[in-house]
Amino acid sequence: MSPITTLRSAIGSGLRAIDRAQQRHPATALPCAVYKKFSEDNGGQLAGLIAYYAFFSLFPLLLVLVTVLGLVLHGDATLQRQIETSSLASFPVIGNDIKHHLHSLSVGGLPLAIGLVTALLAGLGVTHATQIAQDRMWGIGPAERNSWWRWRLRGLALLGILGAINIAATVIDGWVDAGSAHGVLGTLAALVVSLALDLALFVAVFVLLTSYPAKVHEILPGAVLATVVWQILQFAGSYIVQRELNKTTNTYGLFAIVIGTLAWLHIGAEATLYAVQLNVVRAKRLWPRALFGEQNVAETAPGQPQ
Repeated sequence: MSPITTLRSAIGSGLRAIDRAQQRHPATALPCAVYKKFSEDNGGQLAGLIAYYAFFSLFPLLLVLVTVLGLVLHGDATLQRQIETSSLASFPVIGNDIKHHLHSLSVGGLPLAIGLVTALLAGLGVTHATQIAQDRMWGIGPAERNSWWRWRLRGLALLGILGAINIAATVIDGWVDAGSAHGVLGTLAALVVSLALDLALFVAVFVLLTSYPAKVHEILPGAVLATVVWQILQFAGSYIVQRELNKTTNTYGLFAIVIGTLAWLHIGAEATLYAVQLNVVRAKRLWPRALFGEQNVAETAPGQPQ
């Protein structure tokens, strides 16, 4: 036996031993099973599709959000100042309008109607891509998926919830950043409310955007995970925009905005789909799983669902 063959055999034996070990311990078996199923379902490609549609829907949705904020906050100078100091005001392209022209964005009539239609059409692309991804992960066949009307109605309902939550979260964000929250307890209470809103949004996403009859107790662990990860991404994105992108030149800044936004959306989409896979693996008891194609060896591993 050649040295190369011997080395390959030793590496293979070591990997199989590690694989058997991870299946015996719940702390590693569940995450490895989630990763394995995510790979089997081509989760990275599904996340890329979601990020693609999200990129084209992001700015129309944000412009509608800013317009609605202008309508809601019209005549309230205090709230306007709070929004102008929030993290939304640091967002590329629309941030300048929020900082300097929020009071004059309360347009109505035809421009607002066109913006709403554009935002809804773009947003439906994101919701449809998310429904396709979740249905694949839940194992729902094409013939069993929601009808043309049903998935669009659910997508519209989700967009309505998303808009309401974003407006509420933006107002809360501005309220905290402007120092209106009195003391540590007031700030903490505002942050808790913001987290609760994000959690409610992910519960709605995981229930509405799938043909699987998901129950709240089945999707709650993934919703909590997605909420935590998205909070981290929001803080990281806000830091990068405020501290780094604003220092770049217009040319390099434009490229950085495009690439950075796409990367941020893709990471967020992958995190969301990993949260979906966590729910699927737990609900359908698909763990432990072998990472290298072996038969499961932890049939009675401690902590394995029976």
